[in-house]
Amino acid sequence: MSPRDDDLTPHEPAAEVVPAPDAGSGDGLSRRRFVGYVMGGATLMVAADLGMGGSRAEAVVPLPSVPQIAEAYDLNDFLTQCALPTSNLIAIEIREDGDAYFALPRAEVGQGIVTSTAMIIAEELDLPLERVHVELAPARPELLFNQLTGASNTTISTYTPIRTAAAIARQSLLEAAAISLGAQVDSLVIRAGTILDSLGSSLSFSQASQLAAASETREVEVDLEPPSGNSVVGTHQRRTDAREAVTGAKKFTLDLDVEGALPTMVCRAPDLNGRPRALNNRAAILAMPGVTHVEVIPTGVAVRAATFGQCIDAIRAMDVEWNPGTVAGKDADDILRELRAAELPLAAPALGALSVEGNFVFHFRSGSPLEPNCAIADVRAGSAEIWSGLKSPIDAQGKVAKAVGLPQSAVTINVVTSGGSFGRKLFSDGAVEAATASKAFGAPVKLMWHRADEPRQGRVHPMTTSRIRATIALGTVATFEQRHTSVTTDYTHGLGERITAEASALPTGLANQGFAQTIFLLTQELPYNFGVVTQLLNESNFDFQRFNTSSVRNIYSPEVRVANELIVDQLAKRMRRGPYEFRMSFLKSSLVKRVLKRAAELGEWGKSMPAGTAQGIAIHKEYKGATAVVVELDCRPETVNRQVRDAVTGPRVTKATVVIDCGLAINPLGVEAQMMGGFSDGMCQVLSYSNHLVDGRFLEASWDNSAYTRQWNTPLEFQCEVMESDRLEPGGVGEAGVAASAAAVACAYARATGTMPTEFPINFRDPLFFEPKSFVPPVPESPTNGLDVVS
Repeated sequence: MSPRDDDLTPHEPAAEVVPAPDAGSGDGLSRRRFVGYVMGGATLMVAADLGMGGSRAEAVVPLPSVPQIAEAYDLNDFLTQCALPTSNLIAIEIREDGDAYFALPRAEVGQGIVTSTAMIIAEELDLPLERVHVELAPARPELLFNQLTGASNTTISTYTPIRTAAAIARQSLLEAAAISLGAQVDSLVIRAGTILDSLGSSLSFSQASQLAAASETREVEVDLEPPSGNSVVGTHQRRTDAREAVTGAKKFTLDLDVEGALPTMVCRAPDLNGRPRALNNRAAILAMPGVTHVEVIPTGVAVRAATFGQCIDAIRAMDVEWNPGTVAGKDADDILRELRAAELPLAAPALGALSVEGNFVFHFRSGSPLEPNCAIADVRAGSAEIWSGLKSPIDAQGKVAKAVGLPQSAVTINVVTSGGSFGRKLFSDGAVEAATASKAFGAPVKLMWHRADEPRQGRVHPMTTSRIRATIALGTVATFEQRHTSVTTDYTHGLGERITAEASALPTGLANQGFAQTIFLLTQELPYNFGVVTQLLNESNFDFQRFNTSSVRNIYSPEVRVANELIVDQLAKRMRRGPYEFRMSFLKSSLVKRVLKRAAELGEWGKSMPAGTAQGIAIHKEYKGATAVVVELDCRPETVNRQVRDAVTGPRVTKATVVIDCGLAINPLGVEAQMMGGFSDGMCQVLSYSNHLVDGRFLEASWDNSAYTRQWNTPLEFQCEVMESDRLEPGGVGEAGVAASAAAVACAYARATGTMPTEFPINFRDPLFFEPKSFVPPVPESPTNGLDVVS
């Protein structure tokens, strides 16, 4: 079947008038009055308080759909409101050097929020970007729900508090300078951290900060002007930490030099979540070169040595008796049968030619970032200190305290910049394991998971199915039902603090299920007028301890959107409309129409394509914004069967076009980078990336076994446009590029091959491209690359 067949070929509509982005969506930061504090101290410190006081083909006739919950109130609304009561505790300090310092209560895991946060402060203070210093705050239990990094919510929830705090700082500096210079506040200007009056007299930020310092905390008010004529916000800025990252000067957890902390690793079970019974050769392990300690801990057998290579050697020599794992003997198809049994029924009957259906399977995939799971721990008699990349540090503090038998107040959690997350760093298992080992050894440890540990025993995206039935009546779409079924997603981090974390971990699993349902309802939205629309989630079991799952990047949306958009293409085919034209006719969001129209223009939608190749188009609406993607996919045999050393080939995306409207883009260059990363995620989820469960064990062991996007399958051409928006507040971008990218690739595959894919990744049933590494011992040999090591 040629992709140029009429019922598959896009027909460009006549010129369309696309309305401005939706009104009434929480957009439009007009001049509003906010409350904050000038805080007591030796230098100027200010904070915002948003928790109180402030303001707040034929012509078709789409059948309007009732708004879904996420259209009126989404997960970002929820998380932002949770953060409001403690927003006054987010403070900016102008120190003696006249520079601005800010401890960001979120985790930098590569998404660029340290840079974008510094840009917001620099803009508001008229201070050069290099004079704004953003660090990561340690665990601060008083912040409650305000120290959770997830759901692309950081900039959405911190933008106005940070602007307010910076505006208060600016106002306080100007008022102090006015008194010192004998001038009116309105006559003063700020240039690069210096305050000048109309006569040319000046006062530095350093001087003004000391004059503005308050002896006690007082409430103040400040007016926030709508952002206009920005000189920093909205400009392309390189990462403030870019030079350190590329020169190796940037410090990640394993780069830290904590006195006495020696390399530590854990010997893990062959079965998923198997637990140790006994170490039979402890004395022999202790006698090995470099080994200082070895102890059985709940998750395995921990060993501490002078080098990581010596830890690996010790692990390979261990004789350990193991208890069976939590899914002993189970294969992927066993889990699929469990999911099928848990699928909720569809309400609308199948009506033959009037029904369009799909039943889709999405396999497990690792959620591990490039940085290994790691933590440094120093546990002593009455205290514990942890260094690690953590997106939920308050929860980590509570879990470490519980594991080592200390009060939470005796545990210090230092948040370190991470080399990636994808939701993995919401969980503190590495920090807890390091603390447990440190207590058992009575010595500080620098714990690192082996590369083989993460895909086998680490966090994975749960396996899911998605069943859809849509009905056509009277020339329009009358119903659209989706039943999404998932292996339980672990939400035992709660909302980032101890109360909800403890509640979600209750043995019945009902509280964890409550989190799952809430997040699904607050994130999933079908932005089409398809009559009666229902999207429901069910989990195959409430036992979040069988599989180590997590909210991998974009959580439910990639699978939900892939299933949706494939069926949308089938509906378009059934109604003899092109995929683009059909979407434009049925979309109810002018925001989505806007990005879709632009993506179609940039991506040259409808161009002539050779047989065996095709374009795919898809949209996604989430995170206070919208994304549209157009791809070109080559499925010709000579491409699919191309030979590349150590590569997983198959269909090749030759061109990708991503368009996003994310509201106010603080750093468009950072947004483009996030879209490129998001596209890489979405593409490989459809084409190649998964974990294979066989006999209760995941076969993959490290990145060389995982067919994630690599140089050999990245698009030959990639372009991203960050659209200018009339919305004056930022949306989220860290996860916004994944779902539409995955869906566009899936739709392109269906059009290029003439067959709608139903199992993902599409190569899951192919023969393994790698030889599985051993399970006993659980790690490969230590490196022998000739580098000098400590003996």
